Amino acid sequence: MELPPVQHKTVLVIDLVESVRLMAHNEEQVVRLWRGFVHHATTEVFPLHGGRLVKSLGDGLLAEFEHPAQAVRAAMALHRHFDAANQNLPAAQQLHLRAGLNATQLYVDDHDIYGQGVNLAARVADLATPGETVVTASVYDAIVVGIDAEVQDRGESYLKHWPEPVRTWTVTPVSAQGAVPRMPAPEAATSDFRPSIAVVPFETRSHSQEQYVIGELLADGVITQLSRSPDLRVISRLSTSAFRGRQATAAEVGQRLEAAYTLSGSYVSYGDKVVINAELCDTRRGEVVWAERLAGDVMDLLQSDSQLIHQLSEACAEALLQHMVQRTLVLPVPQLDSNALMLGGITLMHRSTPRDLQRSQQLLEAVVERHKRVATPWAWLAKWHIMQVVQGLAPEPAQTFRAAIAVADRALDLEPHSSLAMAIKGHALCHLGADVEAARQLLFESTLNNPNDPMAWLYRSVWSTMWGTAQESVVEAETALHLSPLDPQKYYFEMMLANCYLSMGQHAQAAEQCRASLQKNCYHLPTLRAYVIAQYETGDVEGARKTLDTILKLQPDLTLDRYLASGRESRLRQHGARVLKALGLPIH
Repeated sequence: MELPPVQHKTVLVIDLVESVRLMAHNEEQVVRLWRGFVHHATTEVFPLHGGRLVKSLGDGLLAEFEHPAQAVRAAMALHRHFDAANQNLPAAQQLHLRAGLNATQLYVDDHDIYGQGVNLAARVADLATPGETVVTASVYDAIVVGIDAEVQDRGESYLKHWPEPVRTWTVTPVSAQGAVPRMPAPEAATSDFRPSIAVVPFETRSHSQEQYVIGELLADGVITQLSRSPDLRVISRLSTSAFRGRQATAAEVGQRLEAAYTLSGSYVSYGDKVVINAELCDTRRGEVVWAERLAGDVMDLLQSDSQLIHQLSEACAEALLQHMVQRTLVLPVPQLDSNALMLGGITLMHRSTPRDLQRSQQLLEAVVERHKRVATPWAWLAKWHIMQVVQGLAPEPAQTFRAAIAVADRALDLEPHSSLAMAIKGHALCHLGADVEAARQLLFESTLNNPNDPMAWLYRSVWSTMWGTAQESVVEAETALHLSPLDPQKYYFEMMLANCYLSMGQHAQAAEQCRASLQKNCYHLPTLRAYVIAQYETGDVEGARKTLDTILKLQPDLTLDRYLASGRESRLRQHGARVLKALGLPIH
């Protein structure tokens, strides 16, 4: 018999905790409540979230969804079903669910789904405690923390009949932990009166998978163009990607990203031609201030000087600025207000296991091989070398930093004004400590060339932490967070800000940022190292010892000499070394 087609699906396995005991106590009651739950799931929750019931297992359900975010929302809705009934039941008779989610390639037919991915979802569900939903990395990577759910990193677990440890996260509703606190605008941003704009990835009117890349090319190109305008503040591409395919309103995007304007639209391609419908919205008033239909060649989008992207960007910027000026003329003053190799490589680079870092290198080198004359992949590959040192995987840190500088120079040969390449080279020089002034000049020039580059501001804050003033480092790190509030590597930004607070002597604030970072990535060594210092200085010596034990499990060969090998002259490193020595870390 021929196999059914393979499709990418998100699998939900959800079951009733301690169903055997509950049935033995009151079978009739449990069956009645469970049948009501199945009816609720199949008639309300699954249709609402784009899900399909595959099978009912008597005390559990197996369902499939098109997108991980839909499955996460459905699981959290299903958990709430028994709340009302449980209020009238003794604790021992209450009904609770546990759920597991995994996104994977499966064989799918009209009656069932088949594949190892289904088994993994069931194994992951076994990790959940009553009321919990546990997800795999394929689900975690596809949701947006702070919008779809809040997360807690559970680390790696060895699952029954599974060959390798599996990384999982617990997901909870955003409202369950309160509204996501909004980062107050830093000093550097409050004096920035430029209108802000978020470019949301354009949507295809075709369901052909290969056409999705056009929307990414459009967004990347337009953001690059608009970022060069001294009159605009452009929200980071990594943040606006969170709204891809979500049908969010302009007001919702603006509120989440603190953007006064959004540029969005759709496109359709006919052979080698593409037609784009774009519109610019004032997010605060919910009104379209400009809309236009553009047409051009698909291959033009691949060019560094794409005429279509230039035309779209120029028209958008002009319309935005004209709209601002017009408002000042007609309103009273009080009413006026002053791509997947690359992405995979960048994401995995910031994970904390040697396996992920090795895969990141493979992905980034593939991008470099395909696009030898493009600076950005070279710049991120230089950053990969730095991450080797950060994760404690470089046997000779100084040599690895020099390798990063050499790769960054390749990027700068291709694009001398690349703010990302400048920032990464400056960051490597900063850690080497051999030419601190050259590092400062590169980092300052990177933020001057592109004031909207969050990575440039982040690395500038590192220089200030190590060689400049602590006060400046905090403002610079907060500026980076402000420019990319929904960044997938937000835990990395939070770690950097924690170090800035440490250099200020604000240890409680540093500990708070570390805890926020570790919720998203509990294996992130730089965060753990910062957390040790913060805990020790706030008097939590026992907590600091436990954190150091975690570090040594991840980096068992750590010594004070190894810790000081990258940045021995840094005041913060010296501070950390004193704490680690007090906690008993050996010198050699």
